[in-house]
Amino acid sequence: MIAIDTNILVCAHREEAPFHEAALRRVRDLAEGRPRWAIPLFCLGEFVRVVTHPRLFDPPSTLEQALGALEALLQSPSLRVLMPGDDFITLFADCVRQADARGNLAFDALIAALCLEHGVGEILTLDRDFSRFPVLQVQNLD
Repeated sequence: MIAIDTNILVCAHREEAPFHEAALRRVRDLAEGRPRWAIPLFCLGEFVRVVTHPRLFDPPSTLEQALGALEALLQSPSLRVLMPGDDFITLFADCVRQADARGNLAFDALIAALCLEHGVGEILTLDRDFSRFPVLQVQNLD
C-alpha cells in the first residue's frame, strides 16, 4: 500500500501548482483503482491549512472547496485513512530519533510513524526529507 503526502494532494487540487497534471492523474488513478492506498490523518489537516492559506495562494481555496476536495477523496472505496493507534507514540519517538527530526522535520516523523504503524512502506511525495526515514520508500511522480 502507498500513502500520499500533503504536497501531492495540494498539487492535485491547485491548478497553478507545479506538477498539477501529474499529481491529479496519480490521485485519480489511486482513487478510482482497486489497490489499497492511504492518506495519513495529519495530511488531511495540513491540506486544508495549505490550500486555504492566503500567503500561499492568491486567491486561496475556500474552506468549502478544500473540504469538498477531501470529501470526494474520502469516498474512494480503496482509500484508508491512517489513524494513530496504541503504538503510535513509541513509533513517533523512534522515527524522530532515527532521523534526528527537529523543527519542521518532526511533522514528517508523524507521517512516517503512522505509515510504519499501519504497515505502509511507501509514500508518494515531492518532499526529499522523507528519505531520512528508512522505514519508507519514497516514490516521486512519474
